[in-house]
Amino acid sequence: MFAKVEITGTLEVLTGMHIGGSSAFAAIGAVDSPIVRDTLSDMPMIPGSSLKGKLRTLLAQKYNESIFTPCDDDAPEILRLFGSAKPGAIKRSRLLFRDMALTNMEELRGYGLHSATEVKFENSINRVSAMANPRQIERAIRGTKFALNIVYDMQNETEAAADMKLLAEAMQLLEFDYLGGHGSRGYGKVKISGIQLRPVVGEVSDALLEQCRAAFKGV
Repeated sequence: MFAKVEITGTLEVLTGMHIGGSSAFAAIGAVDSPIVRDTLSDMPMIPGSSLKGKLRTLLAQKYNESIFTPCDDDAPEILRLFGSAKPGAIKRSRLLFRDMALTNMEELRGYGLHSATEVKFENSINRVSAMANPRQIERAIRGTKFALNIVYDMQNETEAAADMKLLAEAMQLLEFDYLGGHGSRGYGKVKISGIQLRPVVGEVSDALLEQCRAAFKGV
């Protein structure tokens, strides 16, 4: 069989989130570490690659025998979902992650906010000399929401429900970890909600679709 199922939802930032953009052409006095932005709207965005890489890493931490296992040698269930580029054993990813755009700027303006970002000032202190190394880090603010959009290639009916269960597990792991950088300092706590599944190509039986949806009951 072959079908495509679109998975949509909302990713909400619960603590300031930093996914770094380019500072190659920053002016003197500009933010040291800007976030990645959508060029068209100039709003913060989440690259699909950032979410995909984080979810895969969290699953690898749980299912691989070692944290040093190369991506192409991940556990079989991870390879089935995320693919492999290993010569002689190439597997296509069953998941396509879209870049995620900010969706609630009007809501934020209702709170009197004029920007979806903030600049956090930090200092790194040398323990020996006590000299400070100040820096400015731009973050998407708490309360920003992004449109989650993932497309799943349903290639095998007997594996689809297990694939969805694994993806849902990765999302739950993410909620107790962080997205972006500086997570150990409180950045990047997120919540995923409102997950919806709908077939967009091909036919999927109602029974199988309900099994897939059931995997996300706790998300």
